[in-house]
Amino acid sequence: MKALNDIQNFYFIGIGGIGMSGLAFYFQSEGKNVAGYDKTPSDVTTKLQEAGVAVHFQDKGDAIDETFADKENTLVIYTPAVPNTMGELVRFRESGHTLKKRAEVLGLIANQSFSLAVAGTHGKTTTSSILGHLLTATGAPVTAFVGGITNNYNGNLIQNGSDITVVEADEFDRSFLQLTPDILCITSMDADHLDIYEDEADLVATFQEFGSLVAPEKRFIRNGLPLAGNTVGVEDDATYSAQNVRIVDGAYHFDFKYPEGVLKDLKLTLPGRHNLFNATTALSMAVANGTPVAKLPEALASYAGVNRRFTYRYQSQDKVLIDDYAHHPTEIAAVYQSIKEMYPGEEVLAIFQPHLFSRTKDFMADFATELSRFDEVALLDIYPARELPIEGITSQALLDKMTLSNKEIVTKNRLPEIVTASNKKIIVMMGAGDIGVEILKVTKILQSEN
Repeated sequence: MKALNDIQNFYFIGIGGIGMSGLAFYFQSEGKNVAGYDKTPSDVTTKLQEAGVAVHFQDKGDAIDETFADKENTLVIYTPAVPNTMGELVRFRESGHTLKKRAEVLGLIANQSFSLAVAGTHGKTTTSSILGHLLTATGAPVTAFVGGITNNYNGNLIQNGSDITVVEADEFDRSFLQLTPDILCITSMDADHLDIYEDEADLVATFQEFGSLVAPEKRFIRNGLPLAGNTVGVEDDATYSAQNVRIVDGAYHFDFKYPEGVLKDLKLTLPGRHNLFNATTALSMAVANGTPVAKLPEALASYAGVNRRFTYRYQSQDKVLIDDYAHHPTEIAAVYQSIKEMYPGEEVLAIFQPHLFSRTKDFMADFATELSRFDEVALLDIYPARELPIEGITSQALLDKMTLSNKEIVTKNRLPEIVTASNKKIIVMMGAGDIGVEILKVTKILQSEN
């Protein structure tokens, strides 16, 4: 295969995905010819089209545009979520085109420059977006690929130069082993993706293998994880830590302790102790990258978060609607902690869409425990994504394990009625499936009524 810089045509199968679209925007900005397929239109595909990318929503099979027939000058990038029988995918394979997964291509880009990789079963997107913002706001020549829509940049690609690359190092399919980072962090190693890994020990061993890609002094590891390196924490004995934490006017204020000193009175507007940890990790990596420390407080204070990470969709005196991507028990626990810290004493309705049959099966008891902490829960059916059903693994089975009394299974078409009629002031809608689309529908109805 030619070097990326020498290839002119980039064709994406699954172009609307959050990771895939970031690459598509990147190659488009580099002056390449970019096009692709996705199953359904979305805000992301609309933005791609507005940027000049040709996106279509019907499988063209053999009828692919002639431009992309030149296999020597075309790279096909695909997502594993697309079935192997998909017509365009079959056509490109049979014609001898070079096909690569998203993670491989991301690795090729990142490995061309000085790269900072953010890994962990939770916190990747927020940490990488904070890091990308800190470097950009302090003038560094950075490109950051983020697995979410950043509010500061209204997209999933941050571009301020190409000397430094920030990437989310995804553990799914062990794809982060494609990277050769210069600095890395590991925010968490909680069991997940047990459809890919044999067990939790296998996942931890793979994270340790990823961590070994750099020397210990270039690793930033959550305090307590089984890997040597610079430790990161909140109000603990970590090498880099947030200290003197307090909440002022709904925002965190804290001091950042690092080996060379203490940076006083930083401000973070994101709620949740997990986000405080994510910010501390990003600050640590920015310092290691050589960012002028004196510029960091202003940069952090201007960080505005990532879409669907504790995003306020609607706020009035009697109702607050929060949107979060949480799809793992640890993430649900973090959302609960954030709400209780910001709204002590208020009752909470949680609406949750489980994501993947395998994840629901692996963590059924933990999901039940964390969801039972809310005052009321409404469960949607499991979002299957790439999976087929597993016998006995249903939302009803999860509901039956939950210990709270105020709980029910609901359908998507009932969500507006449930939210508008609820007597709970705080309503949180969580999940990694298409619940994100439903939240926007509910938001419009709430806004139209007030």
